[in-house]
Amino acid sequence: MSDQKKHVNPILRQGLELGPTVIFFLLYMKLKEHSFLIGGTEYSGFIIATVLFVPVLLISIGFLWKLTGQLSRLQIFTAFVVIFFGALTAWFNDERFFKMKTTIVYGLFAAILGVGLLQGRSYLAYVLHEMMPMQETGWMILTRRLCFGFAALAVANEAVWRTMSTDLWVKIETFGFPILLFLYLWWQVMTLQKYLIDPGNRDL
Repeated sequence: MSDQKKHVNPILRQGLELGPTVIFFLLYMKLKEHSFLIGGTEYSGFIIATVLFVPVLLISIGFLWKLTGQLSRLQIFTAFVVIFFGALTAWFNDERFFKMKTTIVYGLFAAILGVGLLQGRSYLAYVLHEMMPMQETGWMILTRRLCFGFAALAVANEAVWRTMSTDLWVKIETFGFPILLFLYLWWQVMTLQKYLIDPGNRDL
């Protein structure tokens, strides 16, 4: 079996990666005003949307695996976290577990990058150097900034779900945080242009 990566239509890939979150949002908007009696226990629309989100995500990841021939550590980690906290949410019939998922994911990313920084290393460079060749100084700057960014998102998620309505949290989780993260990443790439390496000049 060849280890060569398969080329996938970028639009299809983005659809598979972002689709489950959008589907969760649509499910929640459809079910939020309803409650469901299952096995003698009453579940809110949020809980049902959360439970349905788990197989949707796994199917999406399965398609990505089929198309690309591989799964990233991030995809595996995401699947584990969603299954684990989705199961806790359903078992205890408590939406707080699923809301905390986002805090833990962002917090863990910040912690991993922070550990690398304490070791004088950039784990981002290890993961992304082929996609975005950059000088070591640039990688360390980017790692410090993303460590801060992920930590800030973790704190923001805690503030949002603990002080605001479920309806507002779902909207911020689905659209607000991803847009903020995208704009933050775009800003970092723009400000670190001078550290990028032209692939044709790597050996110069």
